Amino acid sequence: MKRAELWPDHVLPAHHVPPPWPGRHVRLDGTLVHVRDTPATAPGAEPALYVHGLGGSAQNWTDLAGLLAGRLDGQAIDLPGFGRSEPGRRYTIPAFADRVVSWIEHSGRGPVHLFGNSLGGAVAVRVAALRPDLVRTLTLISPALPFLDFRRSLQGRMLPLLAIPRGERLAAWRLAQLAPEVMAQQVMESCVADLTRISEQRRQEAIDEIRIRYEAAHYAAAYVRTFRGLVGSFLRSYLPGAGALWRQAAAVRVPTLVVGGRQDRLVDVRVAPQAARVIPDSRLLLLDGVGHVAQLEVPRTVARAVLALLAEAAPAATPGPNGTEAQARAMVTGTEESGTGRDVAV
Repeated sequence: MKRAELWPDHVLPAHHVPPPWPGRHVRLDGTLVHVRDTPATAPGAEPALYVHGLGGSAQNWTDLAGLLAGRLDGQAIDLPGFGRSEPGRRYTIPAFADRVVSWIEHSGRGPVHLFGNSLGGAVAVRVAALRPDLVRTLTLISPALPFLDFRRSLQGRMLPLLAIPRGERLAAWRLAQLAPEVMAQQVMESCVADLTRISEQRRQEAIDEIRIRYEAAHYAAAYVRTFRGLVGSFLRSYLPGAGALWRQAAAVRVPTLVVGGRQDRLVDVRVAPQAARVIPDSRLLLLDGVGHVAQLEVPRTVARAVLALLAEAAPAATPGPNGTEAQARAMVTGTEESGTGRDVAV
């Protein structure tokens, strides 16, 4: 493990709040999967795939994917039962990983630069461990890897729901009691440390996403069953077996960036450093004053760390978003004539 490095901020596009990237439905393994495309803005861009967290959607990656479009040709998928994708038959880490693998193979874009947030981080770890041929680099943002002290997560209060037969009915009832605006505020408060960083446009999009959940009869069941599958994977990770998530993390061999927020209220803040220690070729970026979704809260900082990862993973073939290959290498090595070198984050 080593500390993540940051490219200079000026190599990124000027700040703006783009709308969600165009989405489309594709039939995959007998069901419809919803995919958002973030078109590359420069030639030679490499394929990237973004995987959201529990209760999230492909829309969570709009800002980061836009910032990286000069380097990556991005796609973000809605996992089965979430966003605009149809429900699935199983809601487990292996099932979601199989869907991600199927999509990479179906799209013919592999190997990809793979990104995962929260639940998506656990899914991405399994994909990278079991199918390294499909992954170029791995970026994990607050990955939901196993921890047992649920007092360190707001999700711990949901554990009793898992013991209730047909707990998804109770979840659906609770969902119906809250207006979309109230639910969106509660979600953002649990995921974001500083709400002033979230634009009004992103707030409205969150409300619109929650309205979609209200209209989807399957959503409550998908959420509860996914949470049950995630907790089950946590417990199994402390038992013998090759399928344990921490053992799979140790098997990841691709260059990896692990990002954690010190004010994360959903995943134990000790998980990100542990993941960076376990994954052999890893870089750690810990962010003060940031919560569970750094790609939403501080997308420019995350993008700078990703660009440094990409340059380090393939320094001889990494063009800069706004310059030549030589300039890109200079930015990363700190030899640019302007004197702008690397920032290092802890």
